[in-house]
Amino acid sequence: MSEISTSPPPSPPAKGIIRDYLETIITCVIFVIFARTFVFQQSKIPTGSMIPTLLIGDYIMVNKHVYAPTSFEWEKKLFPIREIRHRDIVVFKYPDEPEKDYIKRIIGLPGDVIEIKRRQLYVNGVLQNEPYVQHIYPMGTNLDADDYPPTKIPPDRYFAMGDNRDNSRDSRAWGLVPRDYVKGRAFVIFWSYEEERDAYLRTGLADRATAIWSKITHLFTRTRWSRSLNLIR
Repeated sequence: MSEISTSPPPSPPAKGIIRDYLETIITCVIFVIFARTFVFQQSKIPTGSMIPTLLIGDYIMVNKHVYAPTSFEWEKKLFPIREIRHRDIVVFKYPDEPEKDYIKRIIGLPGDVIEIKRRQLYVNGVLQNEPYVQHIYPMGTNLDADDYPPTKIPPDRYFAMGDNRDNSRDSRAWGLVPRDYVKGRAFVIFWSYEEERDAYLRTGLADRATAIWSKITHLFTRTRWSRSLNLIR
């Protein structure tokens, strides 16, 4: 009669520490790529068109999921998804050059009638209170910015303007934002660093290296600590 062994099967060889680290790193990389692709986007404010709400050198996070298309009503109840609203600050593809990202505040939704009279905004005939708006030039200096004729917004289009009304090229100049150009809603300033006004124009390799070195050496003196980790409204 043959005997049956009752000893436990040999245990699998233990994973090496290098393999553990590699698995952890790969998992983190996959998560970051997924988050950047479908959920969040990091952006930097290069110009002053959204002053005083956003300053040059504000680093922001953009929620790319909040405006995601849905097929059923229950999806909006289950997930943090909603339609674009008045006064949302959104990042979108610039209609004239879709490879560029712009950031503006949504002023008009599809079906709204937008009108500006002597710098006063009217939506569907109602004067709007806009405490976030800044004007830097006297009335009449820029007639294209001070007035805008009554315009009804067609379906799937949005009227967007910068908060720094006298220094913002927006829907008053280049038209409406298509719905499918909207990439997400800016929701938090995670870091704010005082940069020069024309820093975004310096794109050479040496310029980028200088900018990185400047941030390292002036991290504590130029960081605007009071703005960091602030919600955007």
